[in-house]
Amino acid sequence: MESRCENCIIRELNALKTLKKDELKLIADSKVSKTIKKGDTLFSEGEKLNGVFCVRSGVSKLSKMSDNGKDQIIKISSSGEVLGQRSVITDEVTNLSAVALNDMEVCYIPKKHLQDSVNNNVDFTKAILLHMANELKYADNIIVNMAQKTVKQRVAETLKYLEDNFGIDCDGFIAVILTREDIANVVGTAKEACIRTLSAFRKEEVISTEGKRIKIINKKALYRLIEGF
Repeated sequence: MESRCENCIIRELNALKTLKKDELKLIADSKVSKTIKKGDTLFSEGEKLNGVFCVRSGVSKLSKMSDNGKDQIIKISSSGEVLGQRSVITDEVTNLSAVALNDMEVCYIPKKHLQDSVNNNVDFTKAILLHMANELKYADNIIVNMAQKTVKQRVAETLKYLEDNFGIDCDGFIAVILTREDIANVVGTAKEACIRTLSAFRKEEVISTEGKRIKIINKKALYRLIEGF
C-alpha cells in the first residue's frame, strides 16, 4: 500500500517534517509516486519544474554542464532529499540536472502546495532557508577543495564521503557504485587522471577493486592521503 505523507518517515529527513497535518493531507492527495530507472533523468538543467521529487529510496547525481561541455557532479543525493526544491521555491529554471544512479522510488509533489506552505507556514519557511544555507556552505567547500587540494586528495576525500554517506555492502564494498567517469566528474578531473589515481591507491593497498566496485581496506592510509601526506 502506498505510504501517505502523514505517516511517511522519509519526510522526517527534510523540511516536510514541519508541515501541518492539513498541509500533508493536501500533498498526499495530489502527489504521484514514480519509479525512476537507473540512468533515467529526473530533470535537466534549464528545465522549468512544476513540482519537486521527494526521494524515498535510491541515489541520484546532481550535475552542471560546464562551458567546455564537461559534466561536473555537484552532489550525490539519496533517500530523504527533496530534489528541485530551490528551483520551485524561487520559480526559476533548474541550474542542475538530476540522473538516477540506481533504481529510485520518488514522490512527485506539485509546486502549488509547497509555495502555499512557504507563504503560510513560518516553520516550513525557516526549514527551507536552513536547507539552502547548508547547500551554500557545501558549495563553498567544493570551491575551496577544487582550488587548494590535489587530485589525489580529492579522490581520497570522495571515497571517504561515499562510504560515510552510503555505507558498505555485505562484501565490504562501498554501497553506491559510480563509474570511473562519474568519480572523475565529482573530483573535477579527467577520467584518465582518476583511473591513474585509483590504480595508485590499489598498488599502495589503500583500496581494492572488483569491476566498478571499490573497497577501502586501509582507512588510516586514506585519511593520510586526504591530509596531503
